[in-house]
Amino acid sequence: MIQGDNSAPHELELQTRLLEWITQDSERVRALQLAAQCAAEYALPQWCLAAGFVRNLVWDRLNGFEPRPLNDIDLIYYCPLDIRPERDRAIEAYLRRLAPDLPWSVKNQARMHLKNRDAPYISCIDAMAHWPELETAVGICASSNGLAAGSLNSPYRLITPFGLQSLFALKLSPNPRRALAICQQRIAAKGWLSRYPLLCLE
Repeated sequence: MIQGDNSAPHELELQTRLLEWITQDSERVRALQLAAQCAAEYALPQWCLAAGFVRNLVWDRLNGFEPRPLNDIDLIYYCPLDIRPERDRAIEAYLRRLAPDLPWSVKNQARMHLKNRDAPYISCIDAMAHWPELETAVGICASSNGLAAGSLNSPYRLITPFGLQSLFALKLSPNPRRALAICQQRIAAKGWLSRYPLLCLE
């Protein structure tokens, strides 16, 4: 876990539970293995699979649903030396050749501040700290990718600037760094409150 209070016993329990859920999900494990292969091929720094890839699994489990098929797989990384969108498209094309059945999306977080009109981000986790919902800012990576930290016995590590407690509490919390309207629009467009009836909008 990066940032947040990962020394708290409850937080460590949540990390352990989530890592177990991930490793029990064959589709997510496959996506992580392919992402690691891609990251090695392209030497992607600070990569992880983030947002709904992790968040939706928690929401599915806690709402009593079987994990639903992945509707997108967000691979993020941080490389300020090459922020061309064309590079992201090339990486997406590589992933689609590996697994054309999976819905890949690749974004270099070193350029996303331009879209959001923020100061330049300094890392993936800094970029994630600016995402519209706190619970969306969670990712998972291989333990050896350079972002990883922690002592849990797992081939994977969780990445989040805000910890896991609000995610597991089924809260949907707008990020105060973003305009509230952005979060509201996303909630309406994605239908989260109807799809996950136990969610509570903060």
